[in-house]
Amino acid sequence: MKQKILILDFGSQYTQLIARRIRELNVYCEIHPFNKIPRISKYIKGVILSGSPSSVRDKYAPKPDLTGIKGEVPILGICYGAQYLAHFYGGEVLPSKHREYGRANLVLHDNNSGLLEGLSDNTQVWMSHGDTIAKLPDGYEIIGSTSDVRIGAYHIKKEKTFGIQFHPEVYHTSEGLKLLDNFVVNICRCRQDWTPASFIEATVNEIRHKVGKEKVLLGISGGVDSSVAAVLMNKAIGRNLACIFVDNGVLRKGEFEKVLASYQHMGLNVIGVNAKKRFLNQLKGITEPEQKRKIIGKTFIEVFERQAKKIQNVKWLAQGTIYPDVIESVSVNGPSATIKSHHNVGGLPLRMNLKVIEPLKLLFKDEVRKVGRELKIEDIIINRHPFPGPGLAVRILGEVTPEKVSILQEVDHIYIEGLKEFNLYDKVWQAAAILLPVHSVGVMGDERTYENVVALRAVSSTDGMTADWSHLPHEFLAAISNRIINNVKGINRVVYDISSKPPATIEWE
Repeated sequence: MKQKILILDFGSQYTQLIARRIRELNVYCEIHPFNKIPRISKYIKGVILSGSPSSVRDKYAPKPDLTGIKGEVPILGICYGAQYLAHFYGGEVLPSKHREYGRANLVLHDNNSGLLEGLSDNTQVWMSHGDTIAKLPDGYEIIGSTSDVRIGAYHIKKEKTFGIQFHPEVYHTSEGLKLLDNFVVNICRCRQDWTPASFIEATVNEIRHKVGKEKVLLGISGGVDSSVAAVLMNKAIGRNLACIFVDNGVLRKGEFEKVLASYQHMGLNVIGVNAKKRFLNQLKGITEPEQKRKIIGKTFIEVFERQAKKIQNVKWLAQGTIYPDVIESVSVNGPSATIKSHHNVGGLPLRMNLKVIEPLKLLFKDEVRKVGRELKIEDIIINRHPFPGPGLAVRILGEVTPEKVSILQEVDHIYIEGLKEFNLYDKVWQAAAILLPVHSVGVMGDERTYENVVALRAVSSTDGMTADWSHLPHEFLAAISNRIINNVKGINRVVYDISSKPPATIEWE
């Protein structure tokens, strides 16, 4: 068992960010709903109480059972967590006279608690709350204040329990990582041994112990998650891993052949399945986005299952599930509202009577990439932009036809290769070309044209949850627009999408 920090989630939008920051310190942590606290063991070195959209004064405010925690292991309450530790133990929390949101400066008080050790006086912090702590219980001492918030940070005497009304996990808190380092390393005494190398060693041993000499199937897509999962599984069990890579007809230009060759070069036992015609036939006449996704998911399962039955004695199905997927499935409010269905191999384990193994289920996306680099996976895969499971089918608005796929593949190829040529590819999180169900008038030579419009999109993000549109150089956009119109028959207009997420999504469908 490894040492860990336990983060209790009260529904804050920042909870995952707390975990990411702690893992940047090479300390392992886990997120659990406040009402599903795991058994406290010697391996849990400290507990963090997250923020929340709720108020502690609400009738149904989240109330964690801290029996065996408070006073026994170090606690850091952030925002709602700090207000909870004050309000429910004899203090008072009231509505703020004005909403405390945005940058503030924290004045440090003399204290020996260690939480604020090494921080600059008047250090910038980020506030985001509608309530404020008006009175602390007996035995609590103020260790930090701002001009508007007298009780900006506190410490419970004779305990390693702390509360702060600001968010150390956001970048706007300039020394937030130092504060978290003080808590998890100096106060909780955590070892900083959560590294890609240690993860690989532990996971390989766990896979070997769990799987033994049994065979494992894995569907791979060319994306980062499934590729890293494949190489990790291969390192553990070698030829007992069989990978299946399906060409669904809506991949990028030449991608099936290039990615298949990369996998074979890496020594993976991979089977390539050309199922283009089957997928495109199933998509005939379909225009509704969610229906397209479901058809592709269902067809993928059918193709995968047919191929899998050719392999004898398979007992396991490996999946590239990552930690945000796990957190979402056990979130405080249950799985969030479905924005769109996801392309995966859901249903296969039951249909084929297989056990599931998820070697990446403890990792965030950036950690998956770090593990991939430690495994010496090629940059062409590690740095690859996220790509939707249904592929170009959800970037062709309206019906998907072979002709439209061919047009969009050419446009996409020019766009992506152009980003690489101009050294912009690694500066954006994701780039996409979208074929619109719109025709526009144009002039080519002396002739009037009435052809398709294509939209280009590029976004900057860290995890895909939120994203800003990328401010690509005008010179680049002009060059790519010119190349597309001159080289792709059927396109006479190019537009650039300048919408951020939210309110827009990254994909158009």
